[in-house]
Amino acid sequence: MITLALVTAMRKSELLNLTWGDIDFEEHTVLVSPKQDADETWEWKIKDTDCRVLPLTEDNVHLLVNLRNRRPEGYPYVLVPPARYDHIQENLRKTGRWTLCHARTSIVHNFSTQFDKILAKAGVKRGTFHDIRRTAITNWFYQGLSIYDVMKLAGHSKFETTYKFYLQVKDGLLDRARKTTIYTVSPELLQKCCSRDVRGSSRKAAERKCLTTLNI
Repeated sequence: MITLALVTAMRKSELLNLTWGDIDFEEHTVLVSPKQDADETWEWKIKDTDCRVLPLTEDNVHLLVNLRNRRPEGYPYVLVPPARYDHIQENLRKTGRWTLCHARTSIVHNFSTQFDKILAKAGVKRGTFHDIRRTAITNWFYQGLSIYDVMKLAGHSKFETTYKFYLQVKDGLLDRARKTTIYTVSPELLQKCCSRDVRGSSRKAAERKCLTTLNI
């Protein structure tokens, strides 16, 4: 589940409602789509009502093939353990104790507790599963995808959501911008800034003073 999230940036609810029919093993893609209330599947709706197709890596496909081979037949959900699926079907759905809300929040029992144990083993003091989605989306951006493309892959209906919550500027980006600015400042501007107080100083010392004045 973690490796899929790192590659696809799918939300927890999207991953847990993923069925084998959503995966195209030949094309190496996964479809994020709503589910109908049927005998084998429960109703689930996508946030922002936005269906989308996402790429899978070779490693993702290999892990999924191994998982499918280990699973007994008759279990449509990729990441729902068979025992949990049986409990939902027999004890919750048939008795009317399963709602659309449960399909978003209660598919896997004690999810946060299990994820916290994984964080502890990894030496991470604090975090949430949603942080993986943030990481994946930010990585898309820094690998050169446009903000529009990132927005579509993330399943956001508004540009503001992508920009506000995910496209955080890293310190390294600020440093690169600062260095780039040095080469774009015109000699005339440097001379103008330094003309007052550069007598007796070397050219390099004067330029350093100028750059400090410009705060770059």
